[in-house]
Amino acid sequence: MSFKKETPLANAAFWAARRGNLALLKLLLNSGRVDVDCRDSHGTTLLMVASYAGHIDCVRELVLQGADINLQRESGTTALFFAAQQGHNDVVRFLFGFGASTECRTKDGGTALLAASQYGHMPVVETLLKHGANIHDQLYDGATALFLAAQGGYLDVIRLLLSSGAKVNQPRQDGTAPLWIASQMGHSEVVRVMLLRGADHDAARNDGTTALLKAANKGYNDVIEELLKFSPTLGILKNGTSALHAAVLSGNIKTVALLLEAGADPALRNKANELPAELTKNERILHLLRSKEGPGKNEFGSSLDR
Repeated sequence: MSFKKETPLANAAFWAARRGNLALLKLLLNSGRVDVDCRDSHGTTLLMVASYAGHIDCVRELVLQGADINLQRESGTTALFFAAQQGHNDVVRFLFGFGASTECRTKDGGTALLAASQYGHMPVVETLLKHGANIHDQLYDGATALFLAAQGGYLDVIRLLLSSGAKVNQPRQDGTAPLWIASQMGHSEVVRVMLLRGADHDAARNDGTTALLKAANKGYNDVIEELLKFSPTLGILKNGTSALHAAVLSGNIKTVALLLEAGADPALRNKANELPAELTKNERILHLLRSKEGPGKNEFGSSLDR
């Protein structure tokens, strides 16, 4: 796809659209020497620039002068995509009034809904869904709107998506589910909402890691507390290690204590045949691990500690 070289007048029009200078934009369009759908070398239109910047007056002028709303840049982005990505709900609503499509995709599979979800723009997500955006849109790597909102920790967007029918357990192609990414990012409120909505607390990524393992690895104790309410697996995972091994390696004493209190077994060996205690020289962690070993543990320790 190649586009004409910009003229000085077209450059001035792009400047006006970007700055929101309506008077200059009108002057240039009315001169008859600037095409309303003129493009830069990447296929960007005046409407895309004005939509990105949120200049509703310039957007209105361009549309009323006949701008093609659904033109796509080289990368596949549209005016609607840019307005959604930047959270300009007034522009999004206006574009829908003139036939904006929610189905245009970028080169990586991105849509306006995915962009708005990724940046946490709740009112825009609401508007897009009202106008027929597909809640099951995915990037080509399989990331859904819910996944992207979970990654950013946008609780209001997540609640809206879940109540609109988003699948809480839909993973990306590498097996990463929304709960996993929220746990890895430390978003404990998001983790709580997803667990209450039926997220699979033991879902493993293709590499065998679970949400609990990632949270233990990072020392996100608020996340771990939420996950432990749902009795996740504390044993050896498909990747050959356990959350307790990960916690000991991360050196976070509170994380180790939380897992031991929940019944994690310090006598479990990982695939390298190592006990958790063999992964640290931290005296306080070693003391904690030893306190859970010893006689009588199997008779009463685990059950009392749950």
